[in-house]
Amino acid sequence: MKAIQLMFDTLKRDYLTPYEHTDVSTPNFKRLQQKTVQFDNFFAGSLPCMPARRDLHTGRYNFLHRGWGPLEPFDDSMPEILKSKGIYTHMVTDHKHYWRDGGSTYHPRYSSYELIRGQEGDRWKARVNKDTDVAGIEHLPDAFKARKAESMSQDFVNREYMEAELDHPMARTVQGGLDFLKENKDADQWFLQIECFDPHEPFFVPEKYLAMYGLSQDDFNGWLLYSNDDFTNEKAEVMKGYYKALVTMCDDYLGKILDVMDEQNMWQDTMLIVNTDHGLLLGEHDWWGKNIMPVYNEIAHLPFFIWNPQLQVHDETRDQLAQNIDVPATILEFFDLEVPEMMKGKPLRSVIESNDVIHESALFGNFGNNINVVDGDYIYMRTPYPGREDYLYEYTLMPMRMNSRFKPEELKGAELDHSFSFTKGAGALKIQTSDFMAESHQRFGNKLFHHAEDPGQKYPITDPEKEFEMIVKMKQLMEENEAPSSLYVYYGLDHIHSVEDVRQEQEELNREKEAVSEHIHFADYMVKEGYLTLIASIQDTRKKEQIQRDLQEISEQHKVTENHLRNWLQQEMDEKDRAFLTYQLNMALRID
Repeated sequence: MKAIQLMFDTLKRDYLTPYEHTDVSTPNFKRLQQKTVQFDNFFAGSLPCMPARRDLHTGRYNFLHRGWGPLEPFDDSMPEILKSKGIYTHMVTDHKHYWRDGGSTYHPRYSSYELIRGQEGDRWKARVNKDTDVAGIEHLPDAFKARKAESMSQDFVNREYMEAELDHPMARTVQGGLDFLKENKDADQWFLQIECFDPHEPFFVPEKYLAMYGLSQDDFNGWLLYSNDDFTNEKAEVMKGYYKALVTMCDDYLGKILDVMDEQNMWQDTMLIVNTDHGLLLGEHDWWGKNIMPVYNEIAHLPFFIWNPQLQVHDETRDQLAQNIDVPATILEFFDLEVPEMMKGKPLRSVIESNDVIHESALFGNFGNNINVVDGDYIYMRTPYPGREDYLYEYTLMPMRMNSRFKPEELKGAELDHSFSFTKGAGALKIQTSDFMAESHQRFGNKLFHHAEDPGQKYPITDPEKEFEMIVKMKQLMEENEAPSSLYVYYGLDHIHSVEDVRQEQEELNREKEAVSEHIHFADYMVKEGYLTLIASIQDTRKKEQIQRDLQEISEQHKVTENHLRNWLQQEMDEKDRAFLTYQLNMALRID
């Protein structure tokens, strides 16, 4: 038997014709739908990129124990298990995070791999004197601005070497997969992973696809900065148009894989999985991007297609709950291999064959940010609990971040922890960390949505009984997945044992939202959050003291409003600092 996994990064299901009525041209996804089983309730697990890939190797949630990082020495890796059982595994990918610190142990698990260079500021083509004076990032903090300018300027250098479509990373990635299929068309017992970074931002798209949406290369540099919605309608449509063009390109290259499967009659003995790691917000909920806001359906609710030649089921849909953690178990089972005990994902065979339910509920989220549970009917989002930031720990034997190693001072207090069975006796370093997004996410509050009736998540529900029911499911899944005890404290789950506890918590959190701080009376909680963000963001101590005095004086006569904050920035801060502080204020005023 043989298997192909074609994976796209950041593929939005609502931009695909099998899932939504859309103006995006995706005829090959429609063709794929007819040849496969389409899952309609498929969700992410860990987010974003490399945490999702650890899920796809291990069949376990990454985000309960660690942030972005490599595979661990104790991890079961699906491709490596296949390789150890005599099944040849090959990956071809342009996903640059595999050759950075935080992804460095994934691709060596395959029998062979081909790494395609050039995406998203990949340190590929050398140029000592790059132009790092990049427009559009003036509002960012200085340290982040420098990193972003370096990535963007490197990306612009790389693009000079990819002017023809054949040189585009997606074209080279898919061609690498096609080369494997041509070379090994008469071989058996192999697994091929074709993994495309697109349609992840930056939206670098050949001209012919842009032209389909009335756009050109001069309209936008492709770099989407994660933010609240402060774009003009014209700019927003251009940015969405670039994403649409890139999705259409993905569709074209999907078609090339389908063509080969047709020509070589591979449908008789070859599994095909087409999936993604997560989606993206493109103006929905007035947000752009991911990570900095709640994990709405546009990010977590994913497209998923599978053809299993052993079952011969196609052109059907399934609405059972499934996740990325189910993919490795599905592939191992297809090759008649035992699924390791530590894998929590389940093979999808029984869902396809008998419409079985394999999950009553499922977790998803980013490490340290919201933790979320879905049961098919409802989705519950829970934020880190105020004042519990010190209860967040990472558990790892591979102390790496996305593009750096842990600093020695981060490791000084680390201790070897043997709490978890999945470390197989090796233990893991317990490292206290502080997710810088924790306090930012607290302001969003806990949210409950009716997933089936409100998939756009526009109408949050206040229902203590249902919230408690979802909390029970959340805690049960956390226990089954060996979440550390400190994580229950971090999310305030340690004190929720009844519906009455939920009601009491709601009252306490509402009191925390009183619009008074430092003897300043604000018009509402959002304005107070804006003020506290400015206090945290202003570097000059004298300016901190000044804004406090000025607003206390205003507060003696009037409640302080958003306009008071904006006027103060305009009058008291110089232009350079004002851009950054205005951006921070805009973000703080987004409470959702």
